[in-house]
Parts: sequence; structure tokens; C-alpha cells
Amino acid sequence: MNLSWSRFLPSSVKRRLEGRRNLQKIVSNTGWLFADKIIRMGAGLIVGIWVARYLGPSQFGLLSFSGSYVTLFSAISLLGLEAIIVRELVRNPSNSGDILGTTFLLRLIAGVAAFFMATGAIFVMRPGEPLTHVLVAIAGIGLFFHAVDVIDLWFQSQVRSKYVVFAKNGAFLAVTIAKIFLILLNASLIAFACANLFEVLLGAVGLILVYRLHGRQPYRWKVRLELVRKLLKECFPMVLSGIIFMVYLRIDQVMLGQMAGDREVGIYAAAVRVAEIWYFIPTAIVSSVFPDIVHSRETSDEMFYGKLQKLYNLLAFMGYAVAVPMAFLAGWVINVLFGPAYTAAGPMLAVLVWAGLFANLGVARNAYLLAMNKSRTLLFAVFTGAVSNVLLNLILIPRYGGMGAAIASCISYWFAAHGSCYLYRPLFRAANMLTRAIVYPKFW
Repeated sequence: MNLSWSRFLPSSVKRRLEGRRNLQKIVSNTGWLFADKIIRMGAGLIVGIWVARYLGPSQFGLLSFSGSYVTLFSAISLLGLEAIIVRELVRNPSNSGDILGTTFLLRLIAGVAAFFMATGAIFVMRPGEPLTHVLVAIAGIGLFFHAVDVIDLWFQSQVRSKYVVFAKNGAFLAVTIAKIFLILLNASLIAFACANLFEVLLGAVGLILVYRLHGRQPYRWKVRLELVRKLLKECFPMVLSGIIFMVYLRIDQVMLGQMAGDREVGIYAAAVRVAEIWYFIPTAIVSSVFPDIVHSRETSDEMFYGKLQKLYNLLAFMGYAVAVPMAFLAGWVINVLFGPAYTAAGPMLAVLVWAGLFANLGVARNAYLLAMNKSRTLLFAVFTGAVSNVLLNLILIPRYGGMGAAIASCISYWFAAHGSCYLYRPLFRAANMLTRAIVYPKFW
């Protein structure tokens, strides 16, 4: 078995992979994505904690607020095209130049529009706060570079994510080292915001370089008007879904900042940083498995649903493996990592880790809906989660602050991924499969 990760795998898993080239590619691709996230988890967490200690809850909260606020607009710059483009590249590899060129132009225009929307709205939300305006503008420039990420989608369609790992990890490690020097030089808050932007810029340059190393040239991309119409028509529900998804993913920190202040955001963001370390697991697995799921649907329903159930089971198992021990160790973890100034983040973390279980299942359920071309159904599910998150935050934040936001996030993540499926008859089968995974998760 010619698999670079084989020496790290149990013998029982190796036997299952023998002679199964497609599965070998998936495992190898997932391994590279895991390596990427593990490096980020290690180096990023250590330096991120150092930055949080250096800035203190208030400034760290303001930096987190500006980042979360701009993230709300990222769905506009991305246009919800990720899975759609991967699907098209898998089905029509000979047209990759047209697909990538058209997507690049659409995302570039959308990124410019998202930037002006974000910077304009912050003046209304927080008038008389020039530092906040500057931080949002710096973070917002990163929206332009989402256009270059179409190269990442091409590598995903080829199940060769290791090259994306090389490009983006190089940028990440360079900026991580730079942040250490910023701390030692007693740099300002704006300097750290610029460092985050510089990582995005370096990552984009790295993607272009690895793409060219594969003998492909971005200047050969073409824009096809008929493809523009097709993608805009197909992505419209996904853009709405993406906006709503970002609302229920990041609205907690934005609402917390508006209702409880930047210090409370800083404490809550510390809990979120630890809780979301593990979110790379479902994303890495699903991004590698998605092309195979698309193909399996064309083979038989039995194979298609069988693979989905295995995916649900695996991600539920991983969710429990993280949530159970972390719920008991949350207070100790926060005190060791962030220090006494962030002690209040401990109970918040104990609640937030359970949101990870439902986030895992939500990523897998979304893959199912996309494979079935049910983007409008996905929009319905995410919309219900976003509405529940906003309403719960409005009720709980004034009473409980960051803990209220944590409770709201956990409930809304469950509702978006699982509970909402029981409100729509076509999703009853998916709901039962998710229930089976929650009740009886299995690693294999």
C-alpha cells in the first residue's frame, strides 16, 4: 500500500485499506488536513494564549469582536460556492480553467462588496470608536483574498490537500513567529490585527505558487458568462445559508460585545478558542470524504446511506471523546492556559464543548444535503439554528453574560444540526440517522 500515512495506522486499518486506492487517497488527504490543523492547534494555541495574556481580556475581546464581526460578512465574499465548485470540478475536470476563472471573478467582486458593507455598518453600530473602526477595516481587507481560495477547491477536488497545507501552514508559522516578536516588542493592538491580515496575504501567495508548481497557470483561467449565470443561480440559496450560518456561528461574540462589553467578549473568546480547537476534525474528514460521497450516490442508495451513517457515527464518537473529559477539566484548563484573569471562562468552556458534538454532526449532515442537491433544505435548517441563537442570546446574555452566550450556542448548534430535521418531513430519515449516531456512536 503506497500510503505516506500507513506507518502511523493500526494494522487492522491497514488491512481494510489494502487494494482500495480511492479509500487510501481519502485517508492520506485527511491525514494531511489533520497535520495542518494539529500544527495550528499546537503553535496557534500556545501563541494565541500568549497574545491573550499580553493584551488582557479587554483588548483581546476587542480583537476577537472585530474578527467575529468581519466573519459575519465572509459568507458574502465566499458566495457559498465551496462544495458546488468541488462537485463541478469532480464532474468536469477538463473545464477546470473556466470554473476557477469564473469563480475567482465572482468572489473578488463579492469580497469588495462585503468589505464596504462591513466597514460601513460598524460606523453605525459603534459610532465614536475609531480603534474599532480601524480593526474592522484591517480584518475586512482579508475578504478580498477569498477569491484566491478557489485554488484550494481545485486541490480538494483532486484529493491533494497536502499542497494547500504546505502553502497555508508556511504563512501561519511565519506570522506565528512574528507575533512572538510583537509581544516581545510591546506592540500595539493594531499590530496584531495587521499580523492576522498578513497571514491571509501570505497564504494566498503560497496557494498560487503550489498551483503553478503543478504546471497550471492562473492567467489561463477564463470567465464564461453562461457559467456565471449558472453559478449565481445555484449559489443564491447557499449565500443565504452561509450568511445565516455565520450568524449562528459568530453572532454570540458580536451580541456579547454590544450588550456586555469587550472584556466579557475577551473572557468568552478564551473559552471559545479552546472549545473550537477540535472543530478541524469534522471539516478535515468531510472535505476528504465528500467527493467519494458524491460518487457513491451514483452507484446505489444503499451504499450512499451506508457511508453517511458511518460518517455520522464516527463524528458523534469523536464529539463525545472531546466533550466528556473536557467538561470536567474546563476550569483547570483555563487557569493553566490563560491565567487568573480568565477564570470565569472555565464554566463557559464546560458548556461550549458540548456544542462541538452537534457541530460535528452538522458538518456531516450538510454534506448529505449538498450531495442530494437540497441546498434550500440546508438553508431552512441553518435558518432555524440562527434564529434560535439570536433569540436565546437576547434572553440569556443580559442575565448571565458570557455563560448565557455559551448556553445559547450549545442549544442552537443542536437545533440546527439535529432538532430542526424533525420539523421537515424530507429530513426525517436524516434525523433518525443522526439520533442513531448520538445514541450509539461508533469509531469504525
